[in-house]
Amino acid sequence: MASPDLPDCDTPAAVLAFAQARRAAAQRAEVDVLEAALVWAAMHPEEPVSPTPTTGLVFGEVSVPLADEGTPLVAEFAPMELSAALALSTDSAKALIGDALELAHRLKRTWALVQAGEVPAWKARRVAQLTTTLPLAGAEFVDRQLAPVIGRIGFAAIGRLVEHARVTFDPEGAEKQRRQAADGRRFDVHTEAADSDGTVQVEATLDLADALDLDAAIRQGAAELAALGSEESLDVRRSMAAGELARRQLTFDLLAEAGDDAAAVVKPRQVVIHVHLSHAAISRDEAGIARVEEIRSIVSTEQVRQWCSSPEAQVVIKPVIDLEAHHHADAYAVPDRLAEQTKLAQQVCAFPWCERAARRCDTDHVTAHGTTSTGGPTCSCNLAPLCRRHHRAKTHTAWTYDKTDAAAYLWRSPHGLHLIKDHGTTALVTAHPPDQ
Repeated sequence: MASPDLPDCDTPAAVLAFAQARRAAAQRAEVDVLEAALVWAAMHPEEPVSPTPTTGLVFGEVSVPLADEGTPLVAEFAPMELSAALALSTDSAKALIGDALELAHRLKRTWALVQAGEVPAWKARRVAQLTTTLPLAGAEFVDRQLAPVIGRIGFAAIGRLVEHARVTFDPEGAEKQRRQAADGRRFDVHTEAADSDGTVQVEATLDLADALDLDAAIRQGAAELAALGSEESLDVRRSMAAGELARRQLTFDLLAEAGDDAAAVVKPRQVVIHVHLSHAAISRDEAGIARVEEIRSIVSTEQVRQWCSSPEAQVVIKPVIDLEAHHHADAYAVPDRLAEQTKLAQQVCAFPWCERAARRCDTDHVTAHGTTSTGGPTCSCNLAPLCRRHHRAKTHTAWTYDKTDAAAYLWRSPHGLHLIKDHGTTALVTAHPPDQ
């Protein structure tokens, strides 16, 4: 029976043929994008940049390597406009160009197979990401060995071939990598992925002796909590004991214990959590939710109350900032309250597709500050958070933008793309740049 979505697919064979044709078209399109990335890189080649005569420092655009030995350098800000056109982050566009350069200059046989449609672009890109740390001779070895069989082997075999090339052509690098792999110890606290109940995952790989000591300390802490009347389960008490262990460590006077009578007490590390609550949420009579900056999920107001009631907590209540109010300063320097308003209104970098948190960004004058008629003021309507990379691109290239609302920006790329960044989301206004 024919589907209304696919009217010509009235038999199983027709559906399979349709899917094959679309997959082939998609793979061809991926190759076209890689070729476009190569041409784009060639249009933005390495250019000499003269340092300033007074300091010898370079502040403008520089050329950077996006792949390894044997590939050309590319102008630093070139990936930004390509990323805007493809709805990618700047880092994703850099990776795309780097993979294309790796294939075209260091994996030439594999690249020829990709262009001929015999190897899918996604597989070739994954190979390029494996070989990009090899010396040129090593990459050529992998390419020569891989080209006849790449369509018939999996990534485990490809990985072994790459490691063989690393040992053969870069023994020092192979030994360094071996040492790094042998010491895979780590301790990760995933605060960026907190659950709505305010809990986070902790993941670690420890030396056995350290793990035994840590387990003993947590087991003892859980027992102490039970002796003090805690009715929580053992698992919950163990998790609480880990927090108590951390707080004790932060307040422990290590230097004084070592015999330094003049040593000051080591103070607990200050942890700053920016929590945003509505008036209803802070009422004792209502349950609600709170938004914690730089954490993807929300938390309950009850969890916020528990944080604030901790004896070690130092709670600072900041006055509410009206995000719609207009503030002005006469000087170039941005006052703290004005910078805070800017970063609360737009919580990530104002550049298209960029997700860097506003609190880690510069506060940029949308229209460059100046006292003449063409200069921009230091005020609410002329400030935006920009990460350092995109701030430099706006300063040293033809990227321009206007602030159209408290958290909305209209960007114009050097070649005529128009994009809107509105409350953290990006949309292309013009799908294609005008002919130039």
